[in-house]
Amino acid sequence: MTKQLGFYFDASGCTGCKACAIACKDRSDLPVGINFRKVYQYEGGSWGPDPRNPDLMIPNNLFVYSLSAACMHCEKPICMEVCPASAISKRDDGVVLIDKDVCIGCRYCEWACPYAAPQFNEEKGYMTKCDFCQDLQAKGENPVCVDACVMRVLQYGDLDELRAAHGTAASIEPLPDASLTSPALVITPHKHAQVSGKGTGHIISVEES
Repeated sequence: MTKQLGFYFDASGCTGCKACAIACKDRSDLPVGINFRKVYQYEGGSWGPDPRNPDLMIPNNLFVYSLSAACMHCEKPICMEVCPASAISKRDDGVVLIDKDVCIGCRYCEWACPYAAPQFNEEKGYMTKCDFCQDLQAKGENPVCVDACVMRVLQYGDLDELRAAHGTAASIEPLPDASLTSPALVITPHKHAQVSGKGTGHIISVEES
């Protein structure tokens, strides 16, 4: 059995089309305001004097890249640690799940998670999040976000195998430092990617409902 499932994301090839996020929302029939997978656009740069006219300022060192993120199914899930009802568990394959029948909707997991992955469904009265499309995987199919990716920059598999193939990077801006929860994630950084916690840019994408 797989010890820890994880996602692989190639930031160098992502176009920010958000097909992965749309497929996830459709598959899970999510209400307005809840999105299990989100695509962030991160940009930065500065202004400098025009070499031909020092009295004018022109854009300098501009950059922008996209990042697709969902629940990281962390190796050290802080959401599970803080849940007072023990409604969150980690399966043998590393997938972190919320038991809706046990969840009391206190939102502690939402506040503790550095990725804001757990989200409260007011209509249902309990916390919800990405479940790694466990029902599809049980049938030998891929998570919908993986199949929907137009550029094929989103993959999944055994975390050790993903690391062996793509390296160990697991955080770039605007994600938090990977040391917080050890996310089951491998990233190929964009050429302009900045180190988590040391970024000079900001998120420009407006979150869709």
